[in-house]
Amino acid sequence: MPSYSDQLGNIIHLDTLPKRIISLVPSQSEYLWDLGLHEELIGITKFCIHPDEMYQRMQRVGGTKQLDLEKIRALKPDLIIGNKEENDKDQIRILQKEFRVWMSDIYTPADALNMMRDLGTMLGKEPQAKQWVSEIESSLKTIKNYFEGQSLAYFIWSKPYLFAARNTFIHAVLEHIGFKNVLHAYERYPELNEEELRKLNPQLCFLSSEPFPFKEKHIKEIQDLLPKTKLLLVDGEVFSWYGSHLLKLEAYLHELKKQLA
Repeated sequence: MPSYSDQLGNIIHLDTLPKRIISLVPSQSEYLWDLGLHEELIGITKFCIHPDEMYQRMQRVGGTKQLDLEKIRALKPDLIIGNKEENDKDQIRILQKEFRVWMSDIYTPADALNMMRDLGTMLGKEPQAKQWVSEIESSLKTIKNYFEGQSLAYFIWSKPYLFAARNTFIHAVLEHIGFKNVLHAYERYPELNEEELRKLNPQLCFLSSEPFPFKEKHIKEIQDLLPKTKLLLVDGEVFSWYGSHLLKLEAYLHELKKQLA
């Protein structure tokens, strides 16, 4: 019986290729679909919106942090795929007692590529996974230090103001493409008050479309705090979705550079 280690060190034993897979993370659901697992994927969360064909076809098993355990049980999966940060630890522990659960733990693009390789191997899609990884690796090399060291604050929530800081996937992406995250001394997703934000005085602020949906009206509100800072609404999926979605980053950055010029 083949055994596979997930990114938390849990060992998963599979006697056959999984035929009934539930994915609990939007970016990983998209990747499984892009690998061609259209029949094997039987359940996703309500936030797994890409691609639309998958979203329309699949049974939804609640939100990433509020899973409907009874729906999951009714679907009788032979494999569940989740993520340490995006899913609730207690719910995952319950599922691990009843099902095979493979967990990712992703802080960097390298972690994401390892997840893609591992899932490709475990799910019998190794050639397809290698192709995706190869294309993303090439793209990541192209956009390395694409921007020229501008200081930046990346907003993920409004009132309280929350930011992406060190030890997050978003931070790793921002640093890879050449930005200097002014929150680098902070961990994870810190809350800053207005005075703390003024002291950091970033050259740029990105206002993400998720998890809080920043709009034009928020730009004026924050611009009053940081009159010399350039503010921009950005697609949060591009900066935070790991998996095949990473291939969308390069084209998005080309457009972003035009907006910043």
